[in-house]
Parts: sequence; C-alpha cells; structure tokens
Amino acid sequence: MLNPLAEKSEVGHFGDRAFKGLTLLMALSVFVLLGLIGYELAHGSGAAIRQFGWRFLVSSDWDPVNEKFGALPFIFGTLVSSAIGLLLAVPLSIATAVYLTELAPLWLRQPLTIFIELLAAVPSVILGLWGIFVMVPWLRGNFFALLQKDLGFLPWFHGPIYGPSLLAGGIIVAIMILPIITSVSREILRSVPGLQREAAYALGATRWEVTRIAVLSYAKKGLFGAVILGLGRALGETMAVTMVIGNSPQITHSLFAPGYTLASVVANEFSEATTESYLSALFEIGLVLLGITVLTNALAQLLLKTFAGPGVKPQG
Repeated sequence: MLNPLAEKSEVGHFGDRAFKGLTLLMALSVFVLLGLIGYELAHGSGAAIRQFGWRFLVSSDWDPVNEKFGALPFIFGTLVSSAIGLLLAVPLSIATAVYLTELAPLWLRQPLTIFIELLAAVPSVILGLWGIFVMVPWLRGNFFALLQKDLGFLPWFHGPIYGPSLLAGGIIVAIMILPIITSVSREILRSVPGLQREAAYALGATRWEVTRIAVLSYAKKGLFGAVILGLGRALGETMAVTMVIGNSPQITHSLFAPGYTLASVVANEFSEATTESYLSALFEIGLVLLGITVLTNALAQLLLKTFAGPGVKPQG
C-alpha cells in the first residue's frame, strides 16, 4: 500500500520540476527571439555586406539613385541624439525620483507618480506632432537663439538655426526616456532599506547627507540599470525623433544642423526601397542598430561590474 505522504511528495517534486522547466523555457525564448531577429537582419543584409563590406560603416555616402550607401551619418545622428537625451533626462529623472521617495509630502507623491506614468503612455507619434508644431518653433525662436547668442563661440552652437535639428531630436528623446528612468529609479530608491536612513540620521546627518550617502550611494547599481534601460529606448526611438531631427544624412559639428538616425532612415525609406541593394542596405542599417544596442548594453554591464561598488542590483 502506497504511503499518501510519499505520493504527495512525488507529485510535489514533479510540479517543482515542471515549473522550473517551464520558466527556463520562457527565459531561453528571449535569447531565441533575439537570435532570430539577428539572423533575419543578417540574411536580409547579405547583399549589402558582400557589396560594401566594412566601408558601409565608415562611408558617408547615401545615394540610392547611384546605389552608394554608407551608415556613418546615421550612426553619428543616433549616438549624438541619444547622448543629448541622456544628458538632459538622467539628472532630471533621478532628481524627480529622489523627490518622490525622500522629500515629497505623502498627499503629493501618488498624483505626481500617476502623471509620470501617463507621460510614458503617450504614443511617440503624438509627442512627435507636438514637437514639430509646438516645441521646434519655440526652440527656434527662443532657446536656440539664446544659446547661439551666449554660447555661439562654441562649435556646437555655431551656424544657422533650422529648427529641426540634432538638438531638437535629443530634447524629444529626453522627453521620451524621462518617465522610464524616473519610474525605475523611484522603485530602486524605495527598495533601499529604512535602516540605512535611520543609521545616517542617528549619526547626525542632515537630510541631504542621508539622501546622498545612505540612499543614492546604496542604490547606485540600480540607478545605473535604470539609465541603461533609458539608453536602450533612446537608441531605438523612431517616430518622435524622425519628425523633429530634420532627416538629413550629414555629419556636422553644429547641434543646430539637421541630422538622421538609424531608426529614422529605416522608417522613412523602407517603403521606397525598390532595388535589391537599396533594400539590403536598409536591412544592414537595422543590423547595425541592433549591434549598437547589444554592444552598448554589454559595455554598460561590464562597467557596472568593474567599477560599481556593493548596492542594490539593477532591476528588470
């Protein structure tokens, strides 16, 4: 006669193994999906890779009529707009998260959090429309003119003001990634143990010292992870950037000049690609964007493990 306890234990062990196997399968599906995307992009860009080789990455030519293609202006526009977006969004996002977790009164925290989450839910095309009809005219007539007046001696703020530009693209990217970094940073800061704050207060620290030493220092790994999530969104942002960056394949030192990004050129020209080499070049643009995203995240994780001290691990 079977022991009911033993039978129940066997059923429990089977359930544990099945649950473990199912979750492992789901986790591996992410790698499979990434591999399939990379394979399809590599397969579609095979003709361009054979025709142009490494010159595709360092050439500035983009002439579909004469079938001359180079990705350098798009790589430049993607990196510059993403860097501007991070430079603007990261301090504002972390400061907002600190205020929501450490300083804001309780009655104000939830409404502000809801508004930040609503900003994240706004479609990028809506932000792009707002950017081209409201933000860009205001920037051209006010902010850009002020920058040129006060900082025109710098090469980045020299030259004619067009409106749609690399700087406008970076600003719209900052708006897009701000709610993401803020939301993740807020959750990271909330996960800091209360004992950290109490110990700092017990030693006579001020509120700012508690925030800087006991909270931000403890959570720096998690905050770095939030920035990386924002960077991934910045590199791949398409519609909003396409509508305000100017879409001109050129490399220039002035942030007032129009630019182009990898995602934008694919969105704009994929439907116009009528030749095999043109279509293959656009596939290779997508492959380059995927490679930059993967490489950037890998380098960020390496830097995190090399230089970051103990603290809250990145979430997600």
